[in-house]
Amino acid sequence: MDEIKGFFAKAGKEFMNAAGEAAMGAAKDIVGSVINEVFIKKEAETKRVLPSIKNMRVLGEKPLSSHRPHTDIQDFETIRGQCLASGSLFEDPLFPASNESLMFSRRPDRYVEWLRPHGELGDCWLLAATANLTQDSNLFFRVVPPDQSFEENYAGIFHFCFWQYGKWVDVVIDDRLPTHRGELLYMNSAEKNEFWSALLEKAYAKLHGSYEALKGGSTCEAMEDFTGGVTEWYDLKEAPSNLFSILAKAVERNSMMGCSLEPDPNVLEAETQEGLIRGHAYSITKVCMIDIVTPNRTGRIPMIRLRNPWGNEAEWNGPWSDGSPEWRYIPDEQKEEIGLNFDRDGEFWMSFQDFLNHFDRVEICNLCPDSAMDGQQNACKRKWETSMFEGEWTPGVTAGGCRNFLETFWHNPQYVITLEDPDEEDDDGKCTVLVALMQKNRRSKRNLGMECLTIGFAIYHLTDRDMQTRPQGLNFFKYHASVARSPHFINTREVTARFKLPPGHYLIVPSTFDPNEEGEFIIRVFSETRNNMEENDDHVGYGEGENNDNNARLYPSMPSPVKPVDPQRDALQRLFNSVAGSDMEVDWMNLKRILDHSLRDDLPKSSDISAHTQRENFAPLSKENGEAPNATTTALDGGNIVDTLISLICGLCNKNTLDDMLGLDEQNNTASQRLVDQITTDDPNNSVMVATPEGFSKDVCRSMVAMLDADKSGKLGFEEFEALLTDIAKWKAVFKVYDVYRTGWIDGFQLRAALSSAGYHLNNRILNALVHRYGSRDGKIAFDDFLMCTVKIKTYMDIFKDKDTENTETATFTMDEWIESTIYS
Repeated sequence: MDEIKGFFAKAGKEFMNAAGEAAMGAAKDIVGSVINEVFIKKEAETKRVLPSIKNMRVLGEKPLSSHRPHTDIQDFETIRGQCLASGSLFEDPLFPASNESLMFSRRPDRYVEWLRPHGELGDCWLLAATANLTQDSNLFFRVVPPDQSFEENYAGIFHFCFWQYGKWVDVVIDDRLPTHRGELLYMNSAEKNEFWSALLEKAYAKLHGSYEALKGGSTCEAMEDFTGGVTEWYDLKEAPSNLFSILAKAVERNSMMGCSLEPDPNVLEAETQEGLIRGHAYSITKVCMIDIVTPNRTGRIPMIRLRNPWGNEAEWNGPWSDGSPEWRYIPDEQKEEIGLNFDRDGEFWMSFQDFLNHFDRVEICNLCPDSAMDGQQNACKRKWETSMFEGEWTPGVTAGGCRNFLETFWHNPQYVITLEDPDEEDDDGKCTVLVALMQKNRRSKRNLGMECLTIGFAIYHLTDRDMQTRPQGLNFFKYHASVARSPHFINTREVTARFKLPPGHYLIVPSTFDPNEEGEFIIRVFSETRNNMEENDDHVGYGEGENNDNNARLYPSMPSPVKPVDPQRDALQRLFNSVAGSDMEVDWMNLKRILDHSLRDDLPKSSDISAHTQRENFAPLSKENGEAPNATTTALDGGNIVDTLISLICGLCNKNTLDDMLGLDEQNNTASQRLVDQITTDDPNNSVMVATPEGFSKDVCRSMVAMLDADKSGKLGFEEFEALLTDIAKWKAVFKVYDVYRTGWIDGFQLRAALSSAGYHLNNRILNALVHRYGSRDGKIAFDDFLMCTVKIKTYMDIFKDKDTENTETATFTMDEWIESTIYS
């Protein structure tokens, strides 16, 4: 027993001394003052409801696995074929012709009749976006597939394609449209026999759950969903000096653009003296410099062409309006080049200065390569370079909140972008970067979806030295200020901002405003020149993590245990013999009996047991109470060997015992000792780890056995049993370092550091999965669940390494090999 005690004393000294030295070394590396940054929260004027998972589940998205019935997917070709064969017209059961498809908050205030073909909710923003679609046939036919009509193969069914969170989904509808007294309730075309706009609106309403859910949207949202692009908007009263250049470049990239005036609070869609409609959305169809020749001078004037999506005579009547005298100074060839006409079609020209004076907001949808067909991409004079990643905020793990919450901020997902070359025409040698953070709604239990989280992001410059750390830790954010950030944290579907940055490496940290808010997101980066983007996350595998200042340098992994020597090995052998069966092997039930017996006799049974009682439970093992019992003279059948050895291995539960186990004394009161002081307390009211009445779960014990059971017999021999107890000792010691308040739980935010201290490096996706699987509702990890995490990680890593014989980080399994390996573990 003395030898085993000596082994743990040596290991503990090395562990705690290394931690103290690392802490001192880390402190020497810190230069500068703590940065005080404050992020601002803003409320959107109109709350938006995101499409719910119920709707996304059936709208043409391919199933994630073969377990889900394919009948959940509404396939246009299949349904139309069935209707044609039966001679019936399609009636959509998922978006019925009923009041619930119109409104979710109240009943309609009038009688509504749903009729097949033979905008009153305030969704002209959608109308403006569809008007943009008509300007480009490629974009139009991507959203409105041409394989449908009211004549050939008509079956009352239509379908439309929308971009949702990085994927194109196909939405199937029937053609029953809501009407009142024979007139369409909502959007309709100027041509009475064109119903595609009303059908498109119905498909979009189905995507969102109802027509009412479209209320309060923005042209930006619809343009993104029609193209897959990234939108940005500008307040024209605070327009950047290069806005005309931004708009002109957007035209060259075939971007979709819209603009609007602030509404009159007292009059719906009030008309200004100049003929513009307040609260109305207009499409921007051209931005260019136009040659002008006057009797006194010749030059060029910045001009902009707009379109009223109503397509009627409601047009601008000021300078440069249809037929205005200013046009006589424009050469005929210039008029022909810009396609000038004075039809009363809702399209008109303005000078750019008048545009700034009379409009309040402009929105741009920058198209990505995925937005357009090949021919259209080739026709573009300019193209965006794009990158996209999906991520997740998991409470207690990766939902760290904004920089206001410094202690948890670094736990958020992190992404690195490298900007290599400045823009071609930038005199300052900088790069244009668009960053767009969009939240997803994939887990909503509500039929109508859920309100948006308050989201935003911060951007930090990285040196070449910083690039060696993955992910960046607390100290980085403590002593580095952001170089750019989203304008504010706001509860909209997407937050977008444009920046000018010098070439270099940059870290983007997307987050919710408050910590522990659950959500999923996609983050996209657009740049004029090439950008390289990657997750700034840990590499999965074994390792000490000496390059990561977040955990391993402060809490290094335990030293690799050495084999016990006689007589302690003899004592361990006798312990094994006392519990093993006739075949001299132990199974999971034997192991459970050992661990449960130890917990029952040496750990408190409820959270109100004081630390004082805890010391009494371990009194025989403390120095002030004499040496440990002599293993050679203690009766095996009395269970004392079991109690003593397992208590020694598993019982690092209070300060006295921890000091004794790790070989700490009054002369060892160094930085290492101070770390111990921080994680322990003499407060008799402080709770300690709780042993549940059931003890260790069957799954934990079975998994522990499976981890070391090479022949898959369900049992362990002595050497395997010895290795298992060594692992348990290591994991227990690590857990207690992070169980600061002695509760038997650690916070999910500590899981990365704790597992790294145990020798396992994991990325955010795996950490999220572990907390979803083993964490509590508030993101806490209990001791036995922590053991389960370590067991699973070690087991799966070992399974993989056995197959990765050439260390290529690639393993090949047959189906039966994979099932056999994973089902037993």
